[in-house]
Amino acid sequence: MVHIHTDQLRIERHFSDEEREAGYTVRDWVKHRFLPLIGEHYEKKTFPMHLVPEMAALGLFGVKSDPRWGGSGLSNVCYGIVCRELEYGDSGLRSFVSVQNSLVIFPIEKFGSDEQKERWLERLITGKAIGAFGLTEPGAGSNPASMKTRACKDGDCYVLNGSKQWITNGSIADVVVVWAKTDDDVVRGFLVEKGTPGFTAQDIHGKLSLCASVTSSLFFDDVRIPAANLLPLTKNIGSALSCLNEARYGIAWGAVGAAQACYDMALSYALERTQFDGKPIAAHQLTQEKLVKMVVGIVNAQNMAWVVGKLKDDKRASHSNISMAKMHNVRVALEAARSARTILGANGITLEYHVMRHACNLESVLTYEGTEEIHLLSIGKDITGINAF
Repeated sequence: MVHIHTDQLRIERHFSDEEREAGYTVRDWVKHRFLPLIGEHYEKKTFPMHLVPEMAALGLFGVKSDPRWGGSGLSNVCYGIVCRELEYGDSGLRSFVSVQNSLVIFPIEKFGSDEQKERWLERLITGKAIGAFGLTEPGAGSNPASMKTRACKDGDCYVLNGSKQWITNGSIADVVVVWAKTDDDVVRGFLVEKGTPGFTAQDIHGKLSLCASVTSSLFFDDVRIPAANLLPLTKNIGSALSCLNEARYGIAWGAVGAAQACYDMALSYALERTQFDGKPIAAHQLTQEKLVKMVVGIVNAQNMAWVVGKLKDDKRASHSNISMAKMHNVRVALEAARSARTILGANGITLEYHVMRHACNLESVLTYEGTEEIHLLSIGKDITGINAF
């Protein structure tokens, strides 16, 4: 797993044996089971659902969860390494796992009742159930508190009305963690099961990014669910944002993997491709400049992800720490993908060489789970004490 060229500061020497082994295992699986088929799925705009049992067997769901539910109970750094290796394959693959871990299992484990945990956690961790996270709406993206979806109490039930958009795994999910405003105008979390009358999902087509990922719109038309489906410990919009923090942390690591994949492809190509007197293009100064800038960016991104991971393991990571890592690392990855594309020339736009696929994916990663602008303002508020939203 050690990335010789992109680990110039030898950060990986700080990984525990358990963390290192997790990285080796996932990288090997991605290399042999996922990468050979990602091009076909990306082109067809499908996710390889037949690999879900293998992913579950590897322990990719419930990485940090309590072993009593079948989780692995591993460190935040270990989870980050897993995300890095998954996104080395594709952002859609990491998104699938990130949603399952950070946006579905995490809120049920943190905010759910004993009955909800008993019903869902083991099924989600073993891949027998797929989850989704319903927060974003057509008119409420960066400002989720302005959501229109309502959950009105009616006897021993809640009645949901509204819609959600850009929901990963929406149409294939067995359960969706839906965020809605209750009668007292407070945002709470609810579990809505597939097949509930009035609940429908429609896949979003025409995407040019995250093509190997299921993205859906969700609609709630007088959806009646038991009051027991309310996540009882959710108190306000902050509960939803805490889930996003978990997901953003995984993205910070995943972006490193995407950048490494682009760098590896660019370096390999630059050493083999000859031009001008039979010299490899890696022998030319401008190509070396691109490669060096990519390495420096990846080293910085990896270091930031690892430091934030250690802070999280020590329960000292702030939301600003995570925002910094997500914002910085995705930008580094996007720049690496674009630079790698230029090194590969025309070959860089094909699925065979992967870098354009990563570049297109990262355009979505740049804005989901908080746009760059929102992270900038959030960090700015933290360091100045002034809200500039």
